[in-house]
Amino acid sequence: MANPSVFLLMVSGQIESAEFPEFDDIYCKYCFSYGLDWAITSGLDESITQITKKSRDEYQRFVWNFPIDATFKSTSPSGWPQLVIYAYGLDAFGTDVVRGYGVCHIPITPGRHCLRLPMFVPESSSLLQKLTAWFLGRRPEYVNPRVVAQGEGREVTRVRTQGFLTVSFNIIMKDMKKLGYDILPSDVQNPTIPAGVAGTETAKAS
Repeated sequence: MANPSVFLLMVSGQIESAEFPEFDDIYCKYCFSYGLDWAITSGLDESITQITKKSRDEYQRFVWNFPIDATFKSTSPSGWPQLVIYAYGLDAFGTDVVRGYGVCHIPITPGRHCLRLPMFVPESSSLLQKLTAWFLGRRPEYVNPRVVAQGEGREVTRVRTQGFLTVSFNIIMKDMKKLGYDILPSDVQNPTIPAGVAGTETAKAS
């Protein structure tokens, strides 16, 4: 059998929930940012969630449980995919405005992962621009949201933290080891009896 020329990264999961205490009626969009060696073979490169209201309990969370599902192929880990999420809501004038951007790399080890992402929004560079943006209902936002996954030009952008978002991943990889990429810890490659089970048997034996 011929050796594989590419490896596969299978990503599934959910945009689970978010915390934006000051706002209500929020929805999210997401997209992937990845290098030139990467391509999506199945699933969606971007999508949009439903609008949800925050819960009326003490947590005041926005819950979507919106599915993420994509499979990538590549010949090199360089440009490893990142997930970019951006939340929107209505302001006092009924205009859609961005409530936060968040970004994370797709986890580099197989299994289930749950991440809590700090969200941020770009700031106007002057008080006059802030007032103008408020009156016109045009808050600062990125023309291309994938820019938050790149370093170029980010140092000149003023931002402030605003809220948190929780996302979960289930990661499966195929043929990485055959191409010479070793991403599994040694205890995963050579599984043994789980620590809790081993500890219980030892305790019983003693």
